[in-house]
Amino acid sequence: MKLSGELSAFCDRIGHRFADPSLIIRAVTHASIVTANREDNQRLEFLGDRVLGLVMADALLKADPDAAEGLLAPRYNALVRREACADVARQIDLGKVLKLGRSEMKSGGRRKEALLADAMEAVIAAVFLDAGFDAAQEMVLRLWGKRVYNVAEDARDAKTALQEWAQARGEPPPTYVETDRSGPDHQPQFTIEARLSSGASEAATAGSKRQAEQAAATALLKKVSA
Repeated sequence: MKLSGELSAFCDRIGHRFADPSLIIRAVTHASIVTANREDNQRLEFLGDRVLGLVMADALLKADPDAAEGLLAPRYNALVRREACADVARQIDLGKVLKLGRSEMKSGGRRKEALLADAMEAVIAAVFLDAGFDAAQEMVLRLWGKRVYNVAEDARDAKTALQEWAQARGEPPPTYVETDRSGPDHQPQFTIEARLSSGASEAATAGSKRQAEQAAATALLKKVSA
């Protein structure tokens, strides 16, 4: 089976040549384009998530042999969560080679964080099935790069940190309000305002509600902690 020029170039970007090219083809195939003779990447995504988890757990233990579980867990979550996977996917231009149905293409599927993250996990699984754990581990550590070693000492997400800050002061949890939505349907921009009962608030804009909430929480936490 011969790969297209674009997919062959993608294999160069991830540093792996497939003995079984059908694996990488399946890894980049979204369910929106599946036909009777074409499988999607959902099963590979399931497997890749587990392979990624093992790679990161092992890497974190080796990077900091003395760290307690309470510190390792949030670091681990920061490295394997959707945003991290999507960020790596964008770094290797995975969206360019995704095989999508017409509706997903029209709605900006190549830029959607969830699709990119899922496909990244599927690619990890494809390498694992093609060449084993060591090959998948090498690729993941190379693509994640300094993220593994520079992950914050306390990698709790900003919303969790802000909620804990409020609770420690006897305040109710912060609220998040969508104050604006702009841009076309396939590439919306959300503005979210994070608010504390004290009246303090900060807003942020991003391409997904989750990202905007996190950014707003980060800004508000920085404001009230100053």
